[in-house]
Amino acid sequence: MEKHRSHSVEFKCQVAQEFLAGETLHGLEKRHDVSRNLIRHWVQKYEQGTFDDDARAADLIQEYEARIAALKRLVGK
Repeated sequence: MEKHRSHSVEFKCQVAQEFLAGETLHGLEKRHDVSRNLIRHWVQKYEQGTFDDDARAADLIQEYEARIAALKRLVGK
């Protein structure tokens, strides 16, 4: 069974921008090794502006993880 990959918001935006700049779905699929349907989904999200929300959520998660790590270090002392 194939494991699902996780792509960064920046990568998704880059692929969506390449498509909107005129790159073909087939070319993007081959170059980035992602399905055409996934690229279409990313383009739709990019045009709707929902990647901005995803980026904010990712930043918040990263901030929380850093805070948790700092608290774990304090507890370990």
